[in-house]
Amino acid sequence: MILRSIKYKFICCAILLAVLMSCSKESEMEPFNYLDLIPSHFPIPNIHPDSFPSLEKIVLGRKLFYDIRLSKNNTISCASCHQQSLAFSDSIAFSFGDNKAIGTRNAPSLANVVYQDKLLREGSLPTLEMQVLVPIQEHNEFNSNILDITNKLNEISEYRQLSQKAFGSELTPFAITRSISAFERILISGQSKYDAFINGKSNLSSLELKGKELFFSERTNCSSCHGTFLFTNQTFENNGLYVFYYDNGRERFTLDTSDNGRFKVPSLRNVALTAPYMHDGSISSLEQVMEHYSTGGKSHPNKSQLIKNISLSQDEKAALIAFLHTLTDYNFINNKNFKDE
Repeated sequence: MILRSIKYKFICCAILLAVLMSCSKESEMEPFNYLDLIPSHFPIPNIHPDSFPSLEKIVLGRKLFYDIRLSKNNTISCASCHQQSLAFSDSIAFSFGDNKAIGTRNAPSLANVVYQDKLLREGSLPTLEMQVLVPIQEHNEFNSNILDITNKLNEISEYRQLSQKAFGSELTPFAITRSISAFERILISGQSKYDAFINGKSNLSSLELKGKELFFSERTNCSSCHGTFLFTNQTFENNGLYVFYYDNGRERFTLDTSDNGRFKVPSLRNVALTAPYMHDGSISSLEQVMEHYSTGGKSHPNKSQLIKNISLSQDEKAALIAFLHTLTDYNFINNKNFKDE
């Protein structure tokens, strides 16, 4: 493990990225080191060398991320459902797809997706490259296919030129999936008030400290699922949201009834920005989230044993919400490197 970390640090140090400026059609680029994106208290991402972000891949990937021509009728882009001001999530329960088709699950935040080892709400995909293909072919999302998109974008000289720089060829399905995933791998969020606090550079208020104590306590068990530097342990849990689930969750992938109603535990980083909550966006506020967990949710055979009636007081709920607000990373949501040209 130590040798692998050293190897990736060496690779990271050897590769330059870009500060992407929007002062002209052809962006000016100021080089910096990929390691500069990674907070000191975060581990080095375990990225396969073939998928490591290069400057050229990121430039191409960012352009594709904001391009509505990825959808069949040129109506939506990746950024339509993953908005930077919302930590690359959406503000509605189900995002609109091509020609206003309604999605089937709430769009999750893309913050720190480079660290995610199982993607989608049921955790059925292991890589970002594979995940990129899902919205492209989903009828309720882009309603297209990667070959049609490739042909469409290759008619644009700028894309042919960018792909030549990044991959040495005209735009291909390989180039599209690899470049979008390269851009997503720089969406690293770790500069919140809480991060400053644990690094000894900021203080929390008495209410925030009370919330922190509750969050990490055995009474609430919040950190049992929302632990680690990501504020998720990346497991799959049924949180008692329903007695009957119309969306069967991880069971959709495993075909195991014990996975019915289990969904990937989401990261709580930037959670104050990512309402509505749950896999179906059925809870509209953090106050309602607190009420759900305070009462222990509904009865279901697969419900996590950690979720039970704990009867939080109004003051305790307010303290927990205050602590969750300390996880908002304003540098992340305002980062010019991530914005469209």
